[in-house]
Amino acid sequence: MEKRYTNKEISWLSFNERVLQEADDPNVPLIERIKYLGICSSNLDEFYRVRVATLNHLKELGKKAKKFIGEDPDQVLQKITKIALRQHDHFDDILKQLRKELVNENIFIIDETQLSEDQGEFVKNYFNVEIRPKLIPIMIDQIDKFPELKDRFIYLAVSMSKKDDNSKVKYALIEIPSDVIPRFLILPEKDKKKYIILLDDIIRYHLVDIFSTLPYDMFEAYTIKITRDAELDIEDDLSKSVIEKIDKSLKQRKGGNPVRLIYDAAIPEDFLTFLLKKLNIKKLDTLIKGSKYHNNRDFMSFPKIGRKELFYKPTKPLPHKELQKYQSLFKCIRQKDILLHYPYHSFNAVIDFLREASIDPKVTSIKFTVYRVAKNSSVMNALINAVKNGKKVVVVLELQARFDEEANIYWANKLKEEGVRVIYGVPGLKVHSKLCLITRKEKNTQKCYAIIGTGNFNEDTATIYSDHSLFTAERKLTREVRKIFDFFDNNYKSHSFKYLITSPFDMRNKVIGMIRNEIKNAKNGKEAYIHVKVNNLVDGPIIEKLYEASETGVKIKLNVRGMYSLLAGKKGMSSNIEAIGIVDKYLEHTRIFIFCNGGDEKYFISSADWMTRNIDRRVEVTCPIYDKEIQLELRTFFDIQWNDNIKARILNEELDNKTKTNENDQDYRAQWKIYDYLSKYHCEQ
Repeated sequence: MEKRYTNKEISWLSFNERVLQEADDPNVPLIERIKYLGICSSNLDEFYRVRVATLNHLKELGKKAKKFIGEDPDQVLQKITKIALRQHDHFDDILKQLRKELVNENIFIIDETQLSEDQGEFVKNYFNVEIRPKLIPIMIDQIDKFPELKDRFIYLAVSMSKKDDNSKVKYALIEIPSDVIPRFLILPEKDKKKYIILLDDIIRYHLVDIFSTLPYDMFEAYTIKITRDAELDIEDDLSKSVIEKIDKSLKQRKGGNPVRLIYDAAIPEDFLTFLLKKLNIKKLDTLIKGSKYHNNRDFMSFPKIGRKELFYKPTKPLPHKELQKYQSLFKCIRQKDILLHYPYHSFNAVIDFLREASIDPKVTSIKFTVYRVAKNSSVMNALINAVKNGKKVVVVLELQARFDEEANIYWANKLKEEGVRVIYGVPGLKVHSKLCLITRKEKNTQKCYAIIGTGNFNEDTATIYSDHSLFTAERKLTREVRKIFDFFDNNYKSHSFKYLITSPFDMRNKVIGMIRNEIKNAKNGKEAYIHVKVNNLVDGPIIEKLYEASETGVKIKLNVRGMYSLLAGKKGMSSNIEAIGIVDKYLEHTRIFIFCNGGDEKYFISSADWMTRNIDRRVEVTCPIYDKEIQLELRTFFDIQWNDNIKARILNEELDNKTKTNENDQDYRAQWKIYDYLSKYHCEQ
C-alpha cells in the first residue's frame, strides 16, 4: 500500500533536528548556538512527557491502538528511540565543539577538579551562603520507601565508601536545586580569562563537607534525571469544581509513570541496578545512557558573558505608521484596521489599549481570553485596574493550558479576588482562541473594538514568537467575536458565524469548502492556489483534500514549523505541493491562510493549526482580513518567508532537512528581510 503520511511524532523529531542544526551553524553567534542546544533539550523533555507518554498509553489498547495512529505504537516507539539516540550523539558532538569555541573566546567551563585555590575559596563561600541551605541529602539505603523523583529535576546519585574498606558502600541522593539557584556560576576573571562552573560541580566539590558527619572518605556522584508522563487525566466529575479537578491532576502528574531515565554512562553497573530496582524501572527502552550533565535545557539561560558579537544583535521594535497618527487607539482603530507583526512591532500596543480602556469613561466592558500569560503580566494587571475603575471585566481563562495550569490557577484566584468575572473555559473543549472585545458608548450606541490574534496575550513570548494581532472595529467581525463570548457564557446556546471561521463549529467544513473551490477553479482552467503557514499540519481529512487539490492542478505552498504528516512532491499524489519549515532567531508561530479564490484572494489569520484537536476539540478563531493594505502585508510576509534560502528547510518524505534554494542563489534570510520590509513600510511613509 502506498505511503500517504509521515508519522507525526517522527516528523516532530525532524523539527527538533532543525533546532539542532541552528546549534551546529557556525554563522549563528556562539552563545546563541548554546541556547539552541537548550531549546532542543527542552523540546525533547516535553516530547517525552507528552508524545511518548501518549504512545505508552496507546500500547495498553493492544491491536486497537493502530486504529488511532495508523501504526503499531511499539514500532513508533522503537523508531523514536533510534532517532533520539542518534540526535543525542549529535548533540554531544556539537556541545564539545562549542566548548572548544568558548575556549577560543577565553571562556572556560570548568569542573570541580579544575578549580584553583582562589576559585575554590570563592566557590566555598558561595556554597555555604546560597546552596547548602537548599540541600537535603537522602540516604536511600537507609529508608524503606524510595523517594519520588521529581519530573525534569536532576539528582546526584552519590556513592560513599572508605579507602581502607571498599566493601561498605552507602548510597545517597541529592536534588540539584536549579529551580531556585542558577545552574551556572561565573567565577572571578583571571588573566583576562572568564570561568564558569555548573551548580552540579559546586555540589560535587563539597561532598566531603555535606557528609562530614559520616565515616566516609571516598565520594563519587553521578547525575540521573527522570521524565514522567505529563498527560493530565481530568476526571469527568461534575460535582467538583474545575480548579479542584485540575489541581488534583497536577498532583497526579508529579507522580506520573516514568517514560525516560537518563543516567551518567560512568555510573557503576551495580549502582545503576540498585537505582533501577528502587525506581521499579524494568523496561530497557526507558533507559538512555547520557553524559556527566543532564537538563541541558538550562543552556537556554546561559550567562551573558563575552563579546557582544557572541549574541544576536538586539533589534528595536518598529513603530506602526497608523498608530503614530493618533493619541487614542480607539480613534486610530475606528479609522482603519491595524495588523501588528510581533516581535517586529511592540506588544505594548495591546497593554496601551487595555490601559486606555480601563480609564476611558465611555468604556463599559472588557472581555478577554487567556491561555498563557507572562509571569509578571501587565495584561492581567491592566484588566484588574479596569475593574477598579468600574468596568465590567470578563476573563475566559483556560485552566488546561499544558504546563501553565498552576500559573493559570493562580491568576484565576487573583482575578476573582479583584472582582473580575472568571469563566473556566468550556467543558470538553480547550479555549485556544486569542480574543479581546471592548465595548464603548459612542453617540448613544454601543461600539465594539476587538483584538483577534494568532498568539497568546503574553508580553514575554511576544519578543521571541512571530505572531500577528488584528485590531479592528469592523462591525461584522466584532459582532461575531461577541457571539463567541456569548458561547463562553452559555455553552448550550448555538451560534452561526458568517465571517469568522470557528472551531469546533464550522472550521473543518469551511476550510475543506475553500479547498474544494480551488479544485473547481483548477478544473475550469482558472488559476488556483493555496498558501498556508501553520505550526503543525497533521489532520487526515484536510491532508487528503490537499492531495486531491494538488492532482487537479492547484498549486500549494506550505510553510510548517513543527509536526507535519503530509508527503509533498510525490508523483500522482502531491506533485503540486511544496513544503518548507523555518527555524531562526524568532519562533515561527503565526498562522496565515491565502486562497486564490478565482483571483479575488481570501486572506486569513488564525489561532488554529491544521490538527484534529484544533479543529474538533478546541475553541479556535480564523479571522478574514478585508483591508487591502493588510492583505498586501500578509502576502509580502508569506512571500518573503517562501524565498528564504538560509533558514528554510525542505519538508520531504526523507526528513533530511535540506536547505531550500532560490533562483538567484543570493543569501535571503526571511526574518531579517521582514524587519527591513516593515521598517520601510511603516517608518518611511
